[in-house]
Amino acid sequence: MTQNSKPVVPFGAWPSPITAESLVKGSASVGEIRADGSDIWWSEQRPQEGGRTVLVRRSDGAQRHELFDEYDPQGRSRNWNARTALLEYGGGAWAVNGGTVVFADWADQRLYRVDPTSEQNQTPQPITPEPPTPRSLRYSEISWLDSAPGWLLCVRESHAPEGEPVEEIVAVPLDGRAVDDPSMVKVLVTGPDFVHQPVSSADKVAWISWDHPRMPWDGTELMSGTLVVDSDGTPSHLDDQVLVAGGPEESIVQPGFLSDGSLCFCTDRTGWWNPWRQSPDGEVVSMVTGGGIDVEIGGPLWVGGSRWWCELSNGRLLASARSNGSDALVVVEANGDVNELGSPFSEIGQVVGSSDGKGALVVAGSALSEMSPLLVDVMDDGEAILAGIEVLRPATADQQEPGHPDKTWISEPKHITFESQHARIAHGLFYPPLNPEVRGPDDELPPLIVMIHGGPTSAARHMLSWAKQFWTSRGFAVVDVDYGGSTGYGRPYRRLLEGNWGIVDVEDAVAAATYLSEDGRVDGKRLAIRGGSAGGFTTLAALCFHDAFSAGASLYGVADLNALAADTHKFESRYLDSLVGPWPEDKTLYDQRSPINHTDGFNAPLIVLQGSEDEVVPPNQAEMIVAALADKGVAHAYLLFEGEQHGFRQAPNIVRALEAELWFYSRVFGFESADEIEPVEGAVGL
Repeated sequence: MTQNSKPVVPFGAWPSPITAESLVKGSASVGEIRADGSDIWWSEQRPQEGGRTVLVRRSDGAQRHELFDEYDPQGRSRNWNARTALLEYGGGAWAVNGGTVVFADWADQRLYRVDPTSEQNQTPQPITPEPPTPRSLRYSEISWLDSAPGWLLCVRESHAPEGEPVEEIVAVPLDGRAVDDPSMVKVLVTGPDFVHQPVSSADKVAWISWDHPRMPWDGTELMSGTLVVDSDGTPSHLDDQVLVAGGPEESIVQPGFLSDGSLCFCTDRTGWWNPWRQSPDGEVVSMVTGGGIDVEIGGPLWVGGSRWWCELSNGRLLASARSNGSDALVVVEANGDVNELGSPFSEIGQVVGSSDGKGALVVAGSALSEMSPLLVDVMDDGEAILAGIEVLRPATADQQEPGHPDKTWISEPKHITFESQHARIAHGLFYPPLNPEVRGPDDELPPLIVMIHGGPTSAARHMLSWAKQFWTSRGFAVVDVDYGGSTGYGRPYRRLLEGNWGIVDVEDAVAAATYLSEDGRVDGKRLAIRGGSAGGFTTLAALCFHDAFSAGASLYGVADLNALAADTHKFESRYLDSLVGPWPEDKTLYDQRSPINHTDGFNAPLIVLQGSEDEVVPPNQAEMIVAALADKGVAHAYLLFEGEQHGFRQAPNIVRALEAELWFYSRVFGFESADEIEPVEGAVGL
């Protein structure tokens, strides 16, 4: 079918097989991946199973096994969920070694052990004590201690009725002795406000730490020490604790020991996260010729379990390197050269060494493929060559799970740069509308959805997202904005948001919409902005302080910065010190930037979507903005999803939220959706 022979249908009303139901039917978001001998393990977060995280093993012979189903075939009498609540965002909730799996279960946050290949111990058994109050002891970044067989190394977060949670690095006996004797959990590091990413090799232990008001992308300290073990094999304490690198103005992530005993880590001391190492004799040097390159090998530490590099052979690293809104797979050679492997990936979430050391396990995606677990074969014949990629779980547009169309429906993003306020350059990923079966009217331009990522210290993700294709296949254009403050463009760009949250991000969102409108790619009279969490704040601020947008969607967004500063979790409790200013000293600034205090500026219709159990942005934030819209008589819709936390994980809620948003846009922009959608009950003025 040629372009001119396609039926003409108004933008937004295009019929599409990419339904909200198809986005969650059989879907699974792949998280972390690990090697265990010839077995490969990864985690999957599944909306159809209530958003729980399951563990999958690909055994030698390419057979897939679901850990929780294997020992609980009678309908899951216990809804096991390998997810930790440490730092509220979790990550690093499981580990595997020699067939033994240890994981934190979401229900009570205790560590459990299971040996799926053992006939004696197939049912998960707790190995940490029952917490004093429900879920008050949380664990992350689990690994096996080299010099203390039968012991685990991990981060523990302890919650008490009063005061902040306490982060510590602890050693936990694998055999369950600590269940009846909590004193068997040995504290190795305590004192800093935050500790994370502990690793060990022989008797050496390394970790990172930081204190309020810093966030880990502001500045961290890399520490190391020597593990002292008692005569009975019990870890005692860490001797010779020293600062290896880092400080208030240097962010360090992913420490790890190399095979020669060197301690490798990623630091942004040159302005970009690059790998450096401390040799066994204590010398700290860059692993890149010239001291660094302008790519990010590393990223913001929002969750545990993050891996950006692994060791290959001969002192080389395989790593994900980000620049211009896209990831590449590179090899850092022993001589300091950095060579790109020419992989098809544009988004890489994990890089983990395989057991044979010849390749790597990655979680990666591209414009035509979702994030998927992959086995990458890297040949070493004097020059690193990408010899092959094995898909461990189908993810390409030609191998989709049932319910997804082929690649002719996929709008591929283009990285764009545009000028914002004060001649500042900002970035984004632009997705034009695409539907192989219909076209828009010749005298009409498509509406635009400006998407604002969360964080705000995060980034747009350059990979296939069926949620974005949901919009483009219906005739919307989409731009995912990497505003000033986003990661992936170096530390100076990341710091543009310091003291300027609600200003720089909003200016760049408006600039993206203006640029695409003036360039003739979208309808300047039908511009929508949407975002979740921090992105929801930017959405609300853009609507109340600017007139560029004619509609907005706030998903669990921040309305009152004062309320957020006064009522949020420890990890982000001082985040606003750098984004806005110290609170309550700079309360005037908080008042000025908070959309809830400027409801006179709200004129564009807004839909608000919120989880009832959100601990990061409590529901009262959403309710305040909805009440203000009602008082002013601005058209709006509000949906509260029971049982949801920060971000929607349950399939019915994901479906309803997306369909409600489409219904909302159809009412605001004046088109009849091809989808049959239940209107939002209680919507006002729509």
